[in-house]
This record gives sequence, C-alpha cells and structure tokens, in this order.
Amino acid sequence: MGMQKAIKKQAIIAERVATQTADAFVANQMKTLAEAFRAQAKVIKRNKKKKRK
Repeated sequence: MGMQKAIKKQAIIAERVATQTADAFVANQMKTLAEAFRAQAKVIKRNKKKKRK
C-alpha cells in the first residue's frame, strides 16, 4: 500500500474516533489530526506529480 493511501486511512480512522468519543477536547484533537493527515497526503501527491514531469 502506498504512503498516501495509508495516511488517508489514518485520517478516516481519526475522524471516526472523533465522532465516537464523548470528550470534546479529544474529539477536537482527533479532527485536527485528521486534517493534518489529509494535508500530508495532499503534499505527497503533489510531490509525486512533480517527480513525474
């Protein structure tokens, strides 16, 4: 499995945990973590496209 796909899966899991947790602080942290994972996957994708050109 590629790095980008693995990071996206981690983002999905973090979002799922954020919706299931009762603690608002932890939920906010998990949402932020999911956003960071998605941003990281986006950067990896962009860098991969640049290498191909």
